[in-house]
Amino acid sequence: MMECAGSPGSSSVIAPGDAEWIRASADELYPELFSLYTLLHAEPELSGREAATARRMAGKLHTASFLVTEGVGGHGIVGILENGPGPTVMVRADLDALPITEKTGLPYASSATCALPGKGETGVMHACGHDIHMAVMVGAARLLASRREHWRGTLVFVGQPGEEIGAGAQAMIDDGLFSRFPRPDRGLALHVAPSLAAGTVGWREGLFWAGCASLDLLIRGIGGHGSRPHETRDPVVMAAETILLLQTIVSRETDPAETAVLTVGSIHGGNKGNIIPEEVLLQVNYRYFSPETDRILRAAIERTARGVALAAGVPEDRMPVVTELYTGPPVYNDPHLTMQLAAAFREALGTERVVRTGRFTFSDDFSRFGLPEPQIPLCYFLLGTADPAAPSSPGIHNPGFAPLPEPTIKTGVRAMTAAVLGALRG
Repeated sequence: MMECAGSPGSSSVIAPGDAEWIRASADELYPELFSLYTLLHAEPELSGREAATARRMAGKLHTASFLVTEGVGGHGIVGILENGPGPTVMVRADLDALPITEKTGLPYASSATCALPGKGETGVMHACGHDIHMAVMVGAARLLASRREHWRGTLVFVGQPGEEIGAGAQAMIDDGLFSRFPRPDRGLALHVAPSLAAGTVGWREGLFWAGCASLDLLIRGIGGHGSRPHETRDPVVMAAETILLLQTIVSRETDPAETAVLTVGSIHGGNKGNIIPEEVLLQVNYRYFSPETDRILRAAIERTARGVALAAGVPEDRMPVVTELYTGPPVYNDPHLTMQLAAAFREALGTERVVRTGRFTFSDDFSRFGLPEPQIPLCYFLLGTADPAAPSSPGIHNPGFAPLPEPTIKTGVRAMTAAVLGALRG
């Protein structure tokens, strides 16, 4: 019998021989995981509507011998597998998709649609790779459950809703994730990365992904006839001025040594060319790595919008209104845990397939799982999806995003299984 991870006499992060059975088992399981992946990809569900996805994932974890609880923090699921005394390790996969009409041309492309309040009908697509994340989690669950002689401890596998709206992690925490279920000693998650070749993983200790805030900025004016603009306070013009001025905040108000991004991703206002509307809604998103940059960006957005309104002669009772949709802190990878798991990746995949990367201005509310006291060490790593033979690969949140399935899923299962074994050993 092979040594259990963490047993005396083993100097590796994962036990001698583990890399081979992980590789062989991931290869054997791939056809089933590919079938699951294509099904999830073809039937995506938006944030807060992940009922069928959650049921499907709950069934897969139950089949892998996990004790599964559904309906945690909305459509969240929690699977528990206990295997004697030892650390408790959490693995998170996100369930939700995006309001994007798919243009990949894949035989399993999504044809799902939904109606968004005030915005009409749109397609729905797993353009952020959460379908890959779920397939990988199921694969790791199957491998670990089938080889319990290789490890000791407790696994907490979490299917999280609402990642794309930054609300799911906190909702699960508020619904007792860390009180109703075993509290993790360490938490793990991965995310697809089209900037990396399929078959590789990326990691970085410390600050890794940015903090994020999304705001609704309602520009309010005084409407009227398009032929009589002097009798109005035009919110369309104010919105245009505000958008341009917001683009100077990062370049002129934040420290050049600090990374920051500010994007206006949506603008809605008016119904007809000869009507000056009462309101225009801007949806603003910004990213940061330090609390001070967060404070500067938020204050500057509010000040700029108010300043434009004052310059346009808008009365005080029609000043802009800022509504916070969601916020999330940066993803911070515990250095000790991350370095340990990077070594596990090298043992499981080979050194040439493991890359230390830079920081990214993406965001993920996985970071919230580490905050409740006492804080839980986290490791969040990247899974390459790009076809090395292709000249370029569409990025996430793009209607053409299409991971190369076989090397991506197999590598993800191998990496996550090795990561769990390494975290159990730590």
